[in-house]
Amino acid sequence: MAPTGAEPDQFELAVASLRAVHTRPEIMLEEVPAPQRLAPRSFALSGTVLRGDEEVATGRLIVLHDPSGQEAWDGHWRVVSYVTAELESEMGTDPMLAAVGWSWLLDALDLAGAKYAAIGGTVTQVSSTRFGDLAGPPTSSDVEVRASWTPMLDASVDLAPHLDAWCVLLASTAGLPPPGVTVLAAHHSA
Repeated sequence: MAPTGAEPDQFELAVASLRAVHTRPEIMLEEVPAPQRLAPRSFALSGTVLRGDEEVATGRLIVLHDPSGQEAWDGHWRVVSYVTAELESEMGTDPMLAAVGWSWLLDALDLAGAKYAAIGGTVTQVSSTRFGDLAGPPTSSDVEVRASWTPMLDASVDLAPHLDAWCVLLASTAGLPPPGVTVLAAHHSA
């Protein structure tokens, strides 16, 4: 038990800010075991985007904290993100997909007001062709966005904007329209 007047634990405040985030209904978040060897303290969430009953994107967000700091992080905190989604085949072969996937992340961080430094990552396009008895469409394409950044936090240690941005990245990767936008189905007349 902390003595009266003690400073609240920074890591616990950060985790509480993540647990307080409410996502759009298509995104399901779940706490999962975090890697233990990357930092003295860590917390992880998995995310799944559902369209109806179909899983269209998945990901993991990990928060690392080292009170002593790490030179490679340029700070005491690090957010590690992984998102993957299956795409329509023609989109999966678009040569601009990697640049667009990276812009989804940067735009989401900026839109959420998530301040960051030391950002880096990769966007990978994967095309798979099935043969023989493997079930599923003959060709599929996937995009993976992997990134990490140092959140620039004030005394409140509020990581909610970073999780909000990550959820926007998940939604963008899954091809969901922005909240409040309704996609109209094409109507063909006979």
